[in-house]
Amino acid sequence: FYLTPPQVNSILKANEYSFKVPEFDGKNVSSVLGFDSNQLPANAPIEDRRSAATCLQTRGMLLGVFDGHAGCACAQAVSERLFYYIAVSLLPHETLLEIENAVESGRALLPILQWHKHPNDYFSKEASKLYFNSLRTYWQELIDLNSGETTDVKEALINAFKRLDNDISLEAQVGDPNSFLNYLVLRVAFSGATACVAHVDGVDLHIANTGDSRAMLGVQEEDGSWSAVNLSYDHNAQNEHEVERVKMEHPKSEEKSLVKQDRLLGLLMPFRAFGDVKFKWSIELQKRVVESGPDQLNDNEYTKFIPPNYYTPPYLTAEPEVIHHKLRPQDKFLVLATDGLWETMHRQDVARIVGEYLTGVHHQQPIAVGGYKVTLGQMHGLLTERRARISSVFEDQNAATHLIRHAVGNNEFGTVDHERLSKMLSLPEELARMYRDDITIIVVQFNSHVIGACQNDE
Repeated sequence: FYLTPPQVNSILKANEYSFKVPEFDGKNVSSVLGFDSNQLPANAPIEDRRSAATCLQTRGMLLGVFDGHAGCACAQAVSERLFYYIAVSLLPHETLLEIENAVESGRALLPILQWHKHPNDYFSKEASKLYFNSLRTYWQELIDLNSGETTDVKEALINAFKRLDNDISLEAQVGDPNSFLNYLVLRVAFSGATACVAHVDGVDLHIANTGDSRAMLGVQEEDGSWSAVNLSYDHNAQNEHEVERVKMEHPKSEEKSLVKQDRLLGLLMPFRAFGDVKFKWSIELQKRVVESGPDQLNDNEYTKFIPPNYYTPPYLTAEPEVIHHKLRPQDKFLVLATDGLWETMHRQDVARIVGEYLTGVHHQQPIAVGGYKVTLGQMHGLLTERRARISSVFEDQNAATHLIRHAVGNNEFGTVDHERLSKMLSLPEELARMYRDDITIIVVQFNSHVIGACQNDE
């Protein structure tokens, strides 16, 4: 089944979104110029989610990618709730009081976030009241705890992640008299999601990561070339520190069963995630909730079964690892992406492709044929293709789309092969999943002038 280039483009561009940070009086005061984001589904429906918002009561911008598993319910809930928890964690005491007083007296609330959303990024309206009540309980506790100190961003991020995960668990245990909502909160808790979130405020960039999505910085070296700096670590079996952490938290007698076939308890790839209460609740609690839950839950094999060697829960945490980076003028962009991208591309290639795209400059790499026997005809083809590529200057208006085109369509020579792209994009739903994962990407472009000026002020 062959797709024409316009058909390929319409599939690739279906979920693209761009946002440019507005300038004030001809001046851009933000260290972020703007961002491009996009998603390419492999699952139907897609299990990845993405979010971006400007914090209105504090300075700063929040961006995040969320990779769901066992369905999309948890990723959906986290994508619409987490930023509120982070924003509330960062608010000064008097602003929290103002918000609480407004709710108390029925006045209009101060808006906390300005969302930057694609029409496909929906909110679950049915749950908004429930979600709001949980959030309100959280800020009421923050008001009561008032220590008078300003909140540290790292601490705020950690508290927000843990608190939201706790609320997801609690809502599922309490249930809801409305049967639709009851089923929703249970689906959210029993499915799971990883999260990789960036908070950018001036030259301060914080990355909070739970699971195996990744954040990477694109740096332009003095000679114009591009390099990649990792700003997160995957929480999985490939990370020795993570394996050690899990082992430290459980008795020695469980050492052999904790990580099997590179999975937690032989089942779960990420070692940190939201939801996934099957790896957090006691067996008694799981049984009680499933038995008293709606019938749909009973029919679901996943909720009934208990992981093997399940002795000392919780085995899983949503606590993020937070990395702080002070932005420098040579830090040109940030890529946040779910593991669907990193499974297909090396970070160094990601840095080069995005860097060349944003600057519009192709550093002519010598054509590498990597030990392949190439005929003159093939070489001529490669060179013609290269020339065409330069003349079309980049058909994509969106850096994330450009990256997805490479992730799905790259051939062994590192160039986009239209035929391969067409094949990969025309795979039927049930096959697509075998060849690739959902891919979600946000590319954030930094403003070097503002960053340079901030540095000089310091």
